[in-house]
Amino acid sequence: MHHIVQQLIDGVVLTGDVLTDVRTLIMKWGLSHTLEHCMRVSREAYQLARRFSVNADEAVVAGLLHDISDIVPSSEMVALAEALKLDVLPEERHFPPILHQRLSAEIAREIFRIDNRAVLSAIGCHTTLRKGASSLDKVVFLADKIQWNQPSTPPLRDAILICLDKSLDAAALCYLNCLWERRSDLAVIHPWMQEARNELLAMDKENSSGLTGLKKDLSD
Repeated sequence: MHHIVQQLIDGVVLTGDVLTDVRTLIMKWGLSHTLEHCMRVSREAYQLARRFSVNADEAVVAGLLHDISDIVPSSEMVALAEALKLDVLPEERHFPPILHQRLSAEIAREIFRIDNRAVLSAIGCHTTLRKGASSLDKVVFLADKIQWNQPSTPPLRDAILICLDKSLDAAALCYLNCLWERRSDLAVIHPWMQEARNELLAMDKENSSGLTGLKKDLSD
Protein backbone atom coordinates (compact mmCIF):
# COMPACT_ATOMS: atom_id res chain seq x y z
CA MET A 1 0.00 0.00 0.00
CA HIS A 2 1.29 3.46 -0.90
CA HIS A 3 2.40 5.35 2.22
CA ILE A 4 0.11 8.30 1.42
CA VAL A 5 -2.87 5.97 1.27
CA GLN A 6 -1.68 4.28 4.47
CA GLN A 7 -1.91 7.64 6.23
CA LEU A 8 -5.62 7.77 5.41
CA ILE A 9 -6.29 4.70 7.55
CA ASP A 10 -3.89 5.32 10.44
CA GLY A 11 -5.65 4.21 13.61
CA VAL A 12 -8.38 2.33 11.73
CA VAL A 13 -8.85 -1.40 12.29
CA LEU A 14 -10.18 -2.99 9.13
CA THR A 15 -12.32 -6.12 9.45
CA GLY A 16 -12.51 -7.19 5.82
CA ASP A 17 -16.25 -6.52 5.74
CA VAL A 18 -16.80 -3.75 3.18
CA LEU A 19 -19.87 -2.21 4.80
CA THR A 20 -18.33 -2.15 8.27
CA ASP A 21 -15.02 -0.77 7.02
CA VAL A 22 -16.65 1.90 4.83
CA ARG A 23 -18.59 3.11 7.84
CA THR A 24 -15.51 3.10 10.07
CA LEU A 25 -13.23 4.88 7.62
CA ILE A 26 -15.70 7.54 6.53
CA MET A 27 -16.72 8.33 10.09
CA LYS A 28 -13.06 8.55 11.15
CA TRP A 29 -13.03 11.63 8.95
CA GLY A 30 -16.38 12.90 10.25
CA LEU A 31 -18.15 12.63 6.90
CA SER A 32 -21.60 11.46 7.94
CA HIS A 33 -23.15 13.07 4.86
CA THR A 34 -20.88 11.06 2.57
CA LEU A 35 -21.72 7.85 4.42
CA GLU A 36 -25.44 8.49 4.09
CA HIS A 37 -25.05 9.19 0.37
CA CYS A 38 -22.98 6.05 -0.22
CA MET A 39 -25.57 3.95 1.57
CA ARG A 40 -28.39 5.41 -0.54
CA VAL A 41 -26.45 4.92 -3.78
CA SER A 42 -25.63 1.35 -2.83
CA ARG A 43 -29.30 0.57 -2.21
CA GLU A 44 -30.34 2.28 -5.45
CA ALA A 45 -27.64 0.43 -7.40
CA TYR A 46 -28.91 -2.85 -5.96
CA GLN A 47 -32.45 -2.12 -7.12
CA LEU A 48 -31.32 -1.07 -10.60
CA ALA A 49 -29.05 -4.09 -10.89
CA ARG A 50 -31.91 -6.44 -10.06
CA ARG A 51 -34.16 -4.64 -12.52
CA PHE A 52 -31.69 -4.83 -15.40
CA SER A 53 -30.17 -8.26 -14.70
CA VAL A 54 -26.80 -6.88 -13.58
CA ASN A 55 -24.71 -8.46 -10.81
CA ALA A 56 -26.38 -7.01 -7.71
CA ASP A 57 -23.54 -7.91 -5.31
CA GLU A 58 -21.07 -5.98 -7.46
CA ALA A 59 -23.47 -3.04 -7.64
CA VAL A 60 -23.79 -2.92 -3.85
CA VAL A 61 -20.01 -2.85 -3.32
CA ALA A 62 -19.42 -0.25 -6.04
CA GLY A 63 -22.15 1.93 -4.57
CA LEU A 64 -20.68 1.73 -1.09
CA LEU A 65 -17.20 2.71 -2.29
CA HIS A 66 -17.96 5.16 -5.09
CA ASP A 67 -17.31 8.29 -2.99
CA ILE A 68 -14.78 6.85 -0.55
CA SER A 69 -12.19 9.37 -1.78
CA ASP A 70 -14.16 12.13 -0.04
CA ILE A 71 -11.70 11.44 2.78
CA VAL A 72 -9.07 13.15 0.59
CA PRO A 73 -9.24 16.97 0.55
CA SER A 74 -9.80 18.36 -2.97
CA SER A 75 -6.59 20.37 -2.65
CA GLU A 76 -4.61 17.13 -2.30
CA MET A 77 -6.28 15.07 -5.01
CA VAL A 78 -3.92 15.86 -7.87
CA ALA A 79 -0.87 15.13 -5.71
CA LEU A 80 -2.34 11.81 -4.58
CA ALA A 81 -3.27 10.86 -8.15
CA GLU A 82 0.28 11.59 -9.30
CA ALA A 83 1.73 9.62 -6.38
CA LEU A 84 -0.42 6.69 -7.48
CA LYS A 85 0.87 7.14 -11.03
CA LEU A 86 -2.48 8.06 -12.55
CA ASP A 87 -2.41 9.97 -15.83
CA VAL A 88 -4.10 13.17 -14.69
CA LEU A 89 -6.06 14.86 -17.48
CA PRO A 90 -5.90 18.64 -17.99
CA GLU A 91 -9.57 18.94 -17.02
CA GLU A 92 -8.84 17.12 -13.78
CA ARG A 93 -5.97 19.44 -12.97
CA HIS A 94 -8.22 22.42 -13.59
CA PHE A 95 -11.02 20.99 -11.42
CA PRO A 96 -9.51 18.43 -9.00
CA PRO A 97 -12.81 17.31 -7.40
CA ILE A 98 -13.69 15.43 -10.59
CA LEU A 99 -10.68 13.22 -9.89
CA HIS A 100 -12.56 11.74 -6.95
CA GLN A 101 -14.11 9.00 -9.10
CA ARG A 102 -10.72 7.64 -10.15
CA LEU A 103 -9.23 8.08 -6.67
CA SER A 104 -12.16 6.18 -5.16
CA ALA A 105 -11.29 3.24 -7.40
CA GLU A 106 -7.65 3.40 -6.28
CA ILE A 107 -8.62 3.55 -2.61
CA ALA A 108 -11.02 0.64 -3.14
CA ARG A 109 -8.11 -1.32 -4.59
CA GLU A 110 -5.45 -0.27 -2.08
CA ILE A 111 -7.38 -0.17 1.19
CA PHE A 112 -10.34 -2.47 0.62
CA ARG A 113 -8.43 -4.97 -1.53
CA ILE A 114 -11.06 -4.88 -4.26
CA ASP A 115 -9.65 -6.64 -7.31
CA ASN A 116 -12.88 -7.10 -9.24
CA ARG A 117 -12.32 -5.13 -12.45
CA ALA A 118 -16.03 -4.61 -13.06
CA VAL A 119 -16.49 -3.06 -9.61
CA LEU A 120 -13.39 -0.86 -9.94
CA SER A 121 -14.54 0.31 -13.36
CA ALA A 122 -17.98 1.28 -12.07
CA ILE A 123 -16.46 3.20 -9.17
CA GLY A 124 -13.92 4.88 -11.44
CA CYS A 125 -16.42 6.41 -13.88
CA HIS A 126 -19.49 6.96 -11.71
CA THR A 127 -19.44 10.74 -12.19
CA THR A 128 -18.74 11.06 -15.91
CA LEU A 129 -19.42 7.60 -17.30
CA ARG A 130 -17.09 6.65 -20.17
CA LYS A 131 -17.00 5.24 -23.68
CA GLY A 132 -17.56 1.50 -23.72
CA ALA A 133 -19.24 1.57 -20.31
CA SER A 134 -20.60 -1.71 -18.99
CA SER A 135 -24.13 -2.19 -17.68
CA LEU A 136 -22.70 -2.14 -14.16
CA ASP A 137 -20.96 1.17 -14.92
CA LYS A 138 -24.29 2.62 -16.02
CA VAL A 139 -26.14 1.25 -13.00
CA VAL A 140 -23.78 2.94 -10.54
CA PHE A 141 -23.64 6.13 -12.64
CA LEU A 142 -27.43 6.41 -12.63
CA ALA A 143 -27.80 5.40 -8.98
CA ASP A 144 -25.46 8.27 -8.08
CA LYS A 145 -27.58 10.72 -10.07
CA ILE A 146 -30.90 9.47 -8.69
CA GLN A 147 -29.60 9.61 -5.11
CA TRP A 148 -28.13 13.11 -5.39
CA ASN A 149 -25.61 14.05 -2.70
CA GLN A 150 -27.00 17.53 -2.10
CA PRO A 151 -29.94 18.65 0.07
CA SER A 152 -31.84 19.85 -3.00
CA THR A 153 -34.02 17.64 -5.19
CA PRO A 154 -31.83 15.58 -7.54
CA PRO A 155 -31.62 17.45 -10.86
CA LEU A 156 -33.18 15.54 -13.75
CA ARG A 157 -34.26 12.73 -11.41
CA ASP A 158 -37.76 12.52 -12.85
CA ALA A 159 -36.42 12.51 -16.42
CA ILE A 160 -33.97 9.72 -15.58
CA LEU A 161 -36.70 7.60 -13.97
CA ILE A 162 -38.93 8.01 -17.02
CA CYS A 163 -36.11 7.07 -19.40
CA LEU A 164 -35.27 4.03 -17.28
CA ASP A 165 -38.59 2.57 -18.42
CA LYS A 166 -36.90 2.26 -21.82
CA SER A 167 -33.35 1.18 -20.92
CA LEU A 168 -30.17 1.96 -19.00
CA ASP A 169 -28.72 3.52 -22.16
CA ALA A 170 -31.73 5.78 -22.63
CA ALA A 171 -31.51 7.00 -19.03
CA ALA A 172 -27.76 7.61 -19.23
CA LEU A 173 -28.15 9.49 -22.52
CA CYS A 174 -31.00 11.52 -21.08
CA TYR A 175 -28.79 12.72 -18.24
CA LEU A 176 -25.75 13.37 -20.41
CA ASN A 177 -27.80 15.28 -22.99
CA CYS A 178 -29.22 17.55 -20.30
CA LEU A 179 -25.74 18.04 -18.89
CA TRP A 180 -24.43 18.88 -22.36
CA GLU A 181 -27.14 21.49 -22.84
CA ARG A 182 -25.92 23.14 -19.64
CA ARG A 183 -22.22 22.69 -20.38
CA SER A 184 -21.53 26.43 -20.11
CA ASP A 185 -22.35 26.11 -16.39
CA LEU A 186 -19.92 23.23 -15.81
CA ALA A 187 -16.52 23.78 -14.24
CA VAL A 188 -15.02 21.51 -16.93
CA ILE A 189 -16.22 19.27 -19.74
CA HIS A 190 -14.58 15.98 -18.91
CA PRO A 191 -13.59 14.09 -22.08
CA TRP A 192 -14.96 10.81 -20.70
CA MET A 193 -18.41 12.39 -20.39
CA GLN A 194 -18.26 13.77 -23.91
CA GLU A 195 -17.08 10.45 -25.35
CA ALA A 196 -19.78 8.51 -23.47
CA ARG A 197 -22.46 10.85 -24.78
CA ASN A 198 -21.21 10.62 -28.36
CA GLU A 199 -21.20 6.82 -28.20
CA LEU A 200 -24.71 6.66 -26.73
CA LEU A 201 -25.96 9.14 -29.33
CA ALA A 202 -24.55 6.98 -32.12
CA MET A 203 -26.11 3.85 -30.62
CA ASP A 204 -29.45 5.61 -30.22
CA LYS A 205 -29.35 6.79 -33.83
CA GLU A 206 -28.50 3.31 -35.04
CA ASN A 207 -31.32 1.75 -33.03
CA SER A 208 -33.77 4.37 -34.27
CA SER A 209 -32.71 3.76 -37.86
CA GLY A 210 -33.16 0.05 -37.41
CA LEU A 211 -36.64 0.54 -36.00
CA THR A 212 -37.56 2.86 -38.86
CA GLY A 213 -36.37 0.27 -41.35
CA LEU A 214 -38.32 -2.47 -39.60
CA LYS A 215 -41.51 -0.43 -39.68
CA LYS A 216 -40.98 0.21 -43.40
CA ASP A 217 -40.46 -3.50 -44.10
CA LEU A 218 -43.63 -4.38 -42.23
CA SER A 219 -45.65 -1.80 -44.14
CA ASP A 220 -44.46 -3.00 -47.58
